[in-house]
Amino acid sequence: MISSLRQPVIGITGSDLVLGPRHAAPIKARSFLPSLSREKAQRSLVSVQKPLHIASLGVGNFVSVKSDGRDDLVKCGAYEADRSEVEDASTPSEAAKKVKIGIYFATWWALNVVFNIYNKKVLNAYPYPWLTSTLSLACGSLMMLISWATRIAEAPKTDLEFWKSLFPVAVAHTIGHVAATVSMSKVAVSFTHIIKSGEPAFSVLVSRFLLGETFPVPVYLSLIPIIGGCALAAVTELNFNMTGFMGAMISNLAFVFRNIFSKKGMKGKSVSGMNYYACLSILSLAILTPFAIAVEGPQMWVAGWQTAISQIGPQFIWWVAAQSVFYHLYNQVSYMSLDEISPLTFSIGNTMKRISVIVSSIIIFHTPVQPINALGAAIAVLGTFLYSQAKQ
Repeated sequence: MISSLRQPVIGITGSDLVLGPRHAAPIKARSFLPSLSREKAQRSLVSVQKPLHIASLGVGNFVSVKSDGRDDLVKCGAYEADRSEVEDASTPSEAAKKVKIGIYFATWWALNVVFNIYNKKVLNAYPYPWLTSTLSLACGSLMMLISWATRIAEAPKTDLEFWKSLFPVAVAHTIGHVAATVSMSKVAVSFTHIIKSGEPAFSVLVSRFLLGETFPVPVYLSLIPIIGGCALAAVTELNFNMTGFMGAMISNLAFVFRNIFSKKGMKGKSVSGMNYYACLSILSLAILTPFAIAVEGPQMWVAGWQTAISQIGPQFIWWVAAQSVFYHLYNQVSYMSLDEISPLTFSIGNTMKRISVIVSSIIIFHTPVQPINALGAAIAVLGTFLYSQAKQ
């Protein structure tokens, strides 16, 4: 119990509470705190508002204190502290948590920007998005398997039910990943991400018409700038390509279903964000590999690889490795951040991530952008932010 006395310092004695060999009679109970009548006389109040801090404690002859002739003396010095002293004790942990979340966000955005740059470089020289998508998943799966085998990371405890629940999530993740990669192989990175900023619109429409969920009016209103901004950006895109546009739209729809399946199927599953994404990558790799072979095939891959090496040189190998590694890392960090932050904070962070990717890709690849096209992108991103605020 938190209690305090009005006096700045109190001396509390209680020799009867310390038993010595010479005590033969039963001990008479005495209180460490003054009686209520004494408190009134001394104008002292017992308070639960401020803590009692121990300043000094002495027992017997071990500490030199002023004694009244008894050897078995207990003296306690205490002072009344402000509530702010107790609140300040929790401040470092809160500050550390904010710093940790900030590091997660900065790392997530940086890794995503780097991935998109190398991914576009690879696709420009080697236009085989199905193989590129497969290599990204394969690299991440290999990294996590090695981490589990060497015990760098603790392997998740899973059962058959876990993998059954994960399967529809992995199917949706695979479709969304391949569709986004196909889109970026046909259009600018900035355009793909502008269209992908419309994902909240798909989320609301699917949840409303397929799941029967209802949303507040501000949520529906926030879809107007999202849809309008994406439409304006698409119409004014200088290098518009229907395959690239449809790839981004399919990716939006697939990732909405991924989130729905994940919420429904993973309730009660105690797997960390890092291990959850690792299992998702492994299962997605198993699903994607046969389709990649059927759609493109080893003969096309080999011929395209030789062409890329002859045009770019050995650094092309580094590009492929970098885009594969950074793809896994940025997704892993994003799933890890979900363990630390709320869905709303994550949604806002995802919006800011898209802005960083769009701006950096325009600068690095010298993408021509008309003012009206930039306005459409800004409206769409603003709508996404308003959606995240309206949904809280």
